[in-house]
Amino acid sequence: MQIVLIRHAHSQANARGVLSGRLPDVPLSEKGVKQSQELSARLGSFPLVHIRISPMQRCHETIAPWLLTLPKASQKLLMTDENLTEVDYGSWSGKKLTVLSRHRLWKTVQNTPSAMYFPHGEGLAHMQQRAMQAVHDILNSKRTGVAVLVTHGDVIKAIVANALGMHLDDFQRIVIDPASVTILDYSQNQARLTLLNDTRSNVHEALSSPKRVKNLLGGGSGK
Repeated sequence: MQIVLIRHAHSQANARGVLSGRLPDVPLSEKGVKQSQELSARLGSFPLVHIRISPMQRCHETIAPWLLTLPKASQKLLMTDENLTEVDYGSWSGKKLTVLSRHRLWKTVQNTPSAMYFPHGEGLAHMQQRAMQAVHDILNSKRTGVAVLVTHGDVIKAIVANALGMHLDDFQRIVIDPASVTILDYSQNQARLTLLNDTRSNVHEALSSPKRVKNLLGGGSGK
């Protein structure tokens, strides 16, 4: 099973430098709409078995152009998954990042995120736990093919950190840009990261290629 992690495209909150969290009515920006159209072309067609998506508006708008290109049978795979929703940033939601960066808890977010519990919100450790539940639900289906998960930056960082055996306190070392694609290959005993934070490639070529079955030594040999 390959899992494709897609961060939503550039939103109006991104444009304003605001931490929107789970606030309603946060659509894509003009830049984000263009990114969503480009993403549709980059994704193309591949053996699809799951589509799971955060309930947030910006995630649905991001993937909508691609969904329209899919056969109806594939469109029916779409499932909203609450475990993929944005972090509940609590009372931090709706505030400028420049303001939040001066908060006394900002260093905790950056240096020891596993200890961070947002005031009136949720903890980052809990977010990682629920995000991995979404991944495990897919892996436990035992289906062969590609699963697409459309979600948020911190959620993707948490999943990648888990896949690579990193402590959550190191997840800020991972960068996930709007409309980026990250691919994890779970076809072996341990997850392999085959693409990270990609905003340019035609990823359907990699997803339609034979899976990597050999142990790697000296790097991969290409597809």
